[in-house]
Amino acid sequence: MRRLLMVTIVWFIMVMGSARGYYKNPVLSSGADPWVVKHEGIYYYCCSKDNGIWVSASKDLHHINLPVKVWSAPEGKKWNSHCIWAPELHYIDGRWYIYYAGGYSGPPFIHQRAGVLQSVGKDPFGEYIDKGSIFTGDTLNDWDHNYWSIDMTVFRYKGDLYAIWSGWDKHEKTDKTQQNLYIARMKNPWTMGSARVKISSPDRDFEKGELPLNEGPEILFHGDDVFLIYSCGQSWLDTYKLAYLKLRKNADPLLPENWLKGEKPIFEGNEGAFGVGHACFTTSPDDTEYYILYHTKKDRTPGWNREVRLQKFTFDENGIPYFGKPEPRNKSLPLPSGTVEE
Repeated sequence: MRRLLMVTIVWFIMVMGSARGYYKNPVLSSGADPWVVKHEGIYYYCCSKDNGIWVSASKDLHHINLPVKVWSAPEGKKWNSHCIWAPELHYIDGRWYIYYAGGYSGPPFIHQRAGVLQSVGKDPFGEYIDKGSIFTGDTLNDWDHNYWSIDMTVFRYKGDLYAIWSGWDKHEKTDKTQQNLYIARMKNPWTMGSARVKISSPDRDFEKGELPLNEGPEILFHGDDVFLIYSCGQSWLDTYKLAYLKLRKNADPLLPENWLKGEKPIFEGNEGAFGVGHACFTTSPDDTEYYILYHTKKDRTPGWNREVRLQKFTFDENGIPYFGKPEPRNKSLPLPSGTVEE
């Protein structure tokens, strides 16, 4: 009888385990610079297309619904009339903010600057106020030297709000210019409270290639650890990859020496993923699993024909994020834990 009971229990566990559904990559057949934020149990996805910014909502991490346009770039030759790139949606102090890059012309893409939109209320699909360009130069409020900047993200650390972005050392006449990572403390979600500090340049061999780039920075918290995951290796090539910086324990993020760079890439493409980059991070519906959402090229041809993929990741014995290898297209992957199937 006991043996029969044990067999029944094992069978039940196997059946229930196999009942968990699956998803397949890509989760978006066309897309780039993905951003998802989990708020009150809902996943909000933000993207740019048709010279505007779009938002969608889903209770499922693996399923991205059709987005709704929440903002259109102004007409004419304003600073942000064209080239709307890499928007991020953040909920800060009761309102939604969208950080993005824009320019007044391009190519060449030499006019990009960071900007921010503020929601009128608490609805991420509601009206947004254009709060203008954000200062990203060396001397606070010297707007003549508000330098090229893209891929801005924000985060709170020890009560203060910080911005991190990819930018140039100075004004340039070509977009074939090295990109570095900068940080500044913010006075409020649309105003810098300090001048920028450079915390990373593409000084490792794996970061160089045709054009040395550090871009797409994203913060990843794990316990007391703070990681800055960023992209390097040319976004238009299959060499695109992820690398990381780690903030020293309880250290001042405005001091460059407190950011320790990894000695090798942390996530790279393979035969089924032709360059991986510009990732963001979240957790499963029940918060027991970590997930990375990233884009990859659809083939090895140089260019920006990309799709968006999702996969689970963990942390190694040293507490470093372990993303493994990109999962193949169309492979069945278990649904994120806590997903309620209908």
